[in-house]
Amino acid sequence: MIEHDTIRLLRECDAGIKMGISSIEEVIEYTGDKNLRERLQRSVSEHEEIKKDLQELLDIYHDEGKEPNVMAKGMSWIKTNVKLAINESDNVIADLITDGCDMGVKSLSKYLNQYEGADEKSKDLAKKLIKTEEKLGNDMREYL
Repeated sequence: MIEHDTIRLLRECDAGIKMGISSIEEVIEYTGDKNLRERLQRSVSEHEEIKKDLQELLDIYHDEGKEPNVMAKGMSWIKTNVKLAINESDNVIADLITDGCDMGVKSLSKYLNQYEGADEKSKDLAKKLIKTEEKLGNDMREYL
């Protein structure tokens, strides 16, 4: 049970990190504010660090991880590009990132509860990712 829940939690974290990095990279070029751009770049770096730790755990379990859901990724891309086509402002970017962070926190919290049999290292990594998402969402508030 522990290994099963651990692998499933790690896979969901992997998909979430990939989605988060992709979403940030999608909007970063549209930022006008230097501080916003730097904050988003720092967040990508933070996500990459967690991804590296995650990959080490996935390697222990000989698992490839998980790609984000194609439909969710596609819908995110459409939403982002439509909103930015209408208005390329920092508050639109902050709004998109905040929504993404909220969805990430919600999903990861659900998986953390669902896979309660996961090992502590994996749970701690999921909690670290949740905190990173919460922090980024909070950082975006000044741009809304």
